[in-house]
Amino acid sequence: MNCWQTTRFDIDLAEPRVMGIVNVTPDSFSDGGAHATPAAALRHCEQLLKDGADILDIGGESTRPGSPPLPLADELARVLPVLAGAVTLGVPVSVDTYKAEVMQAALDAGANIVNDVWALRQPGAAQVVARHGRCGVCLMHMYRDPQTMQAAPMAGDAVPGVLQFLQHAAHDLRGLGVEMARIVLDPGIGFGKTVAQNFALLARQGELLALGYPLLAGWSRKSALGAALQGDADTPPPPAERVAASVAAALLAVERGARIVRVHDVRETAQALAVWRRVRAASPAP
Repeated sequence: MNCWQTTRFDIDLAEPRVMGIVNVTPDSFSDGGAHATPAAALRHCEQLLKDGADILDIGGESTRPGSPPLPLADELARVLPVLAGAVTLGVPVSVDTYKAEVMQAALDAGANIVNDVWALRQPGAAQVVARHGRCGVCLMHMYRDPQTMQAAPMAGDAVPGVLQFLQHAAHDLRGLGVEMARIVLDPGIGFGKTVAQNFALLARQGELLALGYPLLAGWSRKSALGAALQGDADTPPPPAERVAASVAAALLAVERGARIVRVHDVRETAQALAVWRRVRAASPAP
């Protein structure tokens, strides 16, 4: 599919799109606290658009490994003021949540996309999306839950399990009347996988594309990249020092067919994709 249907926008996926991360949280693994007020978060939204973001993804609850659940009222208080400003900026806006109540409130406030790490498995979530009639949705694979996923990650070859899960999640949602054009899939890099499994999902991304849905790749600053960079050091570099590796992973994901890359470092990713497009345009036709 070359189009992602969302509430107010049909997003052209003939070209890869950059989803800029807006964490309205004090405790996200990479930039927690940096944009924790509505004013700071909206300034960040505006900067991401200047840097080249095509989509904004606003989240009020950290899902880093070991993170505790956030009360509903707290998440609504974080997300809705930022969302109210973001939907006036002229681009698709996604809400990163697994709570049905937050999804409904965000869609009522004008959000275009629901981005759910639980793939709509929490009570009422699938029904909210199905009732809406047009919003886009991203279904992500997560093994276990944020509290336990890295303490006991998947065993063996992760690719078949991720593929089967995403296939079933999309099938179930379509059974509720949600059109295929509204659905994007995310293999869930870092969510209950080992370092080797994460890189296998990238290397074998084509197997996931066989499901027929666009893929979103979320490699930005993830711990698997830190492990790749660690070498002989005692500890991996912190998330803010994984920018080049994040850009490389985003490019590799796009080269292997991903249509959306979800990133912290929008400017650097957009610049890399500009070079990639020039190379692609100069390549001989197959």
